[in-house]
Amino acid sequence: MLKAVYPGSFDPITNGHLYVAERAAALFDELILAVLVNPQKKSTFTVEERKAMAREALSHVSNARVKSFEGLLVDFMRQERCRVIVRGLRALSDFEYEFQMALMNRELAPEVETIFIVTDAQYSYLSSSAVKEVFQFGGSVQGMVPPGVYRRLRERFPPKDLIR
Repeated sequence: MLKAVYPGSFDPITNGHLYVAERAAALFDELILAVLVNPQKKSTFTVEERKAMAREALSHVSNARVKSFEGLLVDFMRQERCRVIVRGLRALSDFEYEFQMALMNRELAPEVETIFIVTDAQYSYLSSSAVKEVFQFGGSVQGMVPPGVYRRLRERFPPKDLIR
């Protein structure tokens, strides 16, 4: 069975993330969307909330599971007995960082491969940070995030007489 891990903070998961996850799930027998627990980073949503949003967004993908991990990704890969990391690319600017991370992971775990999936052009500008910022300032993010994420954003950041 060929498994892959798609890691990230997913704070929150966007339609761009979902697109990459769906494409990866079509290539592998099992896809684990791995939500990173990073105590150094101030997340908007808790790990449990991020996992719940990802599970809801991926509920139609039968071979996808959602887990969380702390520490080094390569340690999680070994724990899951998985040899493939999936990373999404939005633009050329993502590639340099992702390339460096792929080389570092290869140095730490030569048995692990990284593959890149390019997102759809309609999501090339999309990031979790941008979604949260646009939403907090009253902009519409419908079409940028799954419905469950949109609902949670509305709960977290109640409208302030702005267009949503």
